[in-house]
Amino acid sequence: MSMHDAIVLGSGPGGYLAAERLAAAGRKVLLVEKGALGGCCLNVGCIPTKTLLACAKHYLSALGGGQFGVQVERVGIDWPAMQAWKREVVDKQRAGLEASEKRLGVEILPAEGRLLGPGRVEAGGELRQAGAVIVATGSSSVVPRIPGTQGNPKVVDSTGLLELAALPRSLCVIGGGVIGVELAGLFASLGVQVEVVELMDEIAPFMDRDQAALLRRAMKAVRFHLGCKVESVEGASVTYRAKDGVEQKIDADLVLIAVGRRPNVTGWGAAEAGLDVHAGAVVVDDRMRTNLPGVWAVGDVTGKSLLAHSAYRMAEVAVADILQSPASGPAPVSRMRYDAVPWVIYGNPEAAGVGLTEREAQARGIAIRKATVPLRAVARFAAEHGFSAPGAVKLIADAANDRILGVHMVGAYASELIWGAAVMLEQELRIADIKQVIFPHPTVCEAIREAAWEL
Repeated sequence: MSMHDAIVLGSGPGGYLAAERLAAAGRKVLLVEKGALGGCCLNVGCIPTKTLLACAKHYLSALGGGQFGVQVERVGIDWPAMQAWKREVVDKQRAGLEASEKRLGVEILPAEGRLLGPGRVEAGGELRQAGAVIVATGSSSVVPRIPGTQGNPKVVDSTGLLELAALPRSLCVIGGGVIGVELAGLFASLGVQVEVVELMDEIAPFMDRDQAALLRRAMKAVRFHLGCKVESVEGASVTYRAKDGVEQKIDADLVLIAVGRRPNVTGWGAAEAGLDVHAGAVVVDDRMRTNLPGVWAVGDVTGKSLLAHSAYRMAEVAVADILQSPASGPAPVSRMRYDAVPWVIYGNPEAAGVGLTEREAQARGIAIRKATVPLRAVARFAAEHGFSAPGAVKLIADAANDRILGVHMVGAYASELIWGAAVMLEQELRIADIKQVIFPHPTVCEAIREAAWEL
């Protein structure tokens, strides 16, 4: 039996960051991971997807160079080279992560961990004990019960799609959420004929409706079928029922299932240990505590916010709670808040948002003021992308007190701008506060200032 100050189950963003923070505070930490260090995000999710999207953007920039006086001949796609670059990025990031963990003194155990109860974990054929256990087992792709999908070699999830040896000629994507939209945009950019079938009446239903429609219209190379229910798949042929009730069929070379992810709550002892699991997720409070003393949970397994950056913050909150002790005296309490968590769709173009949408504000009975500014109105965006490139920033404020409630944007750089909007919401800034901020010129972020003045 081995003793540690803390044991972390899972090495995704929440798990590895928790291990790093605890080790940096001088705690003896064991990080248990049965798969590749870095979890889904680093190995088969966020990082490989964004690497391939960057390749696609280089290709599109070369194709469109003539508008900016750049003539490029023989523009082509080398998919094996793109895959090689993706693997290099992932491998080097994983090596860097491992070096960082070891430098801080984290012990990494490549094994399957099983929670036995408070402070007790079985891993590597040995009982291991610790004063604190952090569960960070992540999530997995949802596999819907659609006839014809099980055991079908023509049907893949996002992991399988990203590992293709060659590009398909056509692709049918089932699901118009974040994963479906990003991968549809990626493969369409590379010349693949892409069609998306979405059950809801708009893509990315969590988005502001105006912005979601703008994003969809901007993806001109993708054909969307909205309000349609997939009924069966045969080979790579997808049969769906359209809004009008008429049965339709899409014949493709490959089918992608991208209907979301669900927390991993089985296979590691949650039920046996007595952990409270509700609606398919581990129940936690705002300090990431579970119902078991000395056991915390972070990241996707909580079902709260299935985003890597949410997992980072959950890890920091859990670690802060673990490091609290009567001997250390009173200290600021760190709590998890979800009202200002930004999200990003890394498509072509990008989309990002934080806070309430117009529809959400109305559902809460909040009277709002709103303003939308097209990105082409700011000089840098126009200079770099032209006057026909899609993009807009939408600002939503409380009509009663002018406090900013939501910021939503579509267009290049959205992923790099949204953090500033998150700060605005966290600090409960008002329109007048934003008008006092000096935005550098020329920058795309000036669109936020223009929207504030418009309000």
